[in-house]
Parts: sequence; C-alpha cells; structure tokens
Amino acid sequence: MIDVRDLRRDEISAAVALLSRGMRDNPLNIAAYGADAQRRQRALERMFATLFRVFRAQRPLCALDGETLVAVGGVAPAGTCQATARQRVSFLPAMAAIGPRSAQRVSRWLAAWGERDPARAHSHLGPVAVEPALRGRGIGSELMREYTRQLDDTGQLSYLETDKRENVTFYERRGYALVAQAEVIGVPNWFMAREPRTTESSFQRSARGPER
Repeated sequence: MIDVRDLRRDEISAAVALLSRGMRDNPLNIAAYGADAQRRQRALERMFATLFRVFRAQRPLCALDGETLVAVGGVAPAGTCQATARQRVSFLPAMAAIGPRSAQRVSRWLAAWGERDPARAHSHLGPVAVEPALRGRGIGSELMREYTRQLDDTGQLSYLETDKRENVTFYERRGYALVAQAEVIGVPNWFMAREPRTTESSFQRSARGPER
C-alpha cells in the first residue's frame, strides 16, 4: 500500500537521490547537462541538494511503499518559488561546480521559467519524480491525489512546468489546463495551471463558522 505524506528533513538525501535518478533523462536535463548520463545525475544531485538547502520554505510530499521512498513532489508555497537575491547567491557554488556551459544553460532555463511564473498567488509543483523502476504502477497518481486534495481543501491555484509531452495528459487528468507552450534552451516546454475545485472546502467551511 502506498502512503503519501510530507517529506521529513531526515529523508532529504534519499529524496535528492530519487529525483536525480528519476529526472536524469528528461529532455531539459539532457540539453542543460549533456549526453553523459552519469554526469547528468551527479549534476542533478548537486542542484537538488542545494535547492532543498536554500529553499527552506519547500513543503515536499513523498510516497512510500512500506518504508521505501518511491516518489517525491516538490511543493513551493505561495510567494516562495522565485529565488531571492540571497538565495541566488547561495546557488552560485552549485552553478560553478556544473561547469560554465551547463551553468549558462541552466540560467537561461530558469530565467525563461521565471518570466512565465503567474503573478497570482499559487502553489508551485516541481520537481516531481517516481522511482524509474516503479513507473506505471499508479504511484504518481497517488501522490497527485493527495496534493490536489490539499489544493482543493485550501482553495489554492497550482502551477507547474513540464518538458515531457506525455506529462501534459497526466496532469490534465488531474484538473490542470495548458496555459502556455514555449521552447526553453531548444526543448519544448508546457506550462499548466489548476484552479481549485468549486466544491466548498474545509477552509471555506471554517471561515463560514459553525452551523446553527
């Protein structure tokens, strides 16, 4: 049975390793880090470790099969997904370590995503990965079921980016709509948003007060 819950701080190292394995072969990562799969994975491990260390507001979800971590979804609460000046400085050592060519590509990539980030307050989803050997078993769906339940319960807009066409259909089935499409460092990208369900949430019920 798959259990979905908040990721604990002591699970971050395992989450970084899973995300790096799971996203190593994504088109954007190939374009940014090059053809060598091992090099891509090492670069991603460095970048994701820095992300979790620097973006302390992240509230990632994880899926577990027993005690084994099988999926991770990064969640940036409203107002926290764009790096501050201090956070950008904190990323410089990781950027330097991946080499100037990759650093330039990653900078262009992040700038392109940042330009399209909604002005409206939103929960930002990503990075998301399922353990590669376990794909196709509904684990990602379980993770998204809990995430979208939280969105609906609190009345939040959600936003994400993806560089895989098949992910568009996956997210559309969970209530997301395509809002833009563009090439980023030569790779097609899709930008999607999800409005909260219109049924009354527990947040709305609590705001309304007790029944009389």
